[in-house]
Amino acid sequence: MSRSVITLSAYQTTAEQFFTTLVDHKVDLLLDVRLHNTSQLCGFTKQRDLAYFAKVIAHCDYLHDVELAPSQELLQPYLHHDIDFDEYASGYRALIEGRGGIAIFDRDAGPHASIAILGTATKKRRSHAEVLAEMVSGN
Repeated sequence: MSRSVITLSAYQTTAEQFFTTLVDHKVDLLLDVRLHNTSQLCGFTKQRDLAYFAKVIAHCDYLHDVELAPSQELLQPYLHHDIDFDEYASGYRALIEGRGGIAIFDRDAGPHASIAILGTATKKRRSHAEVLAEMVSGN
């Protein structure tokens, strides 16, 4: 099955931009791979709210899968600038490969044809979501 995979960030975007992207790409699964997605800092992308908004606004399914999220031990050094993105991405790839991440992604994706992987990129920080997108796209 041929799948379209895009990445989205939960940060530094408006709800209008976020949901327009989902609709424009005809996303049928929003796959949330954030380790933490329940705090008030998540705004409209807080897990319970996002599941509802995705269904009602973009008519897509929502799934949060921490098996595809980075570990706390990998994430914290990156967030605190103790490691750069290349080291973070390398560690994330190894972690996901060790977990059987491609099979997990395929299980999660199921019959969905257009998937948006939700991460935490900002204007100054890249996200593991882009690494996962590369991995599942075979890049």
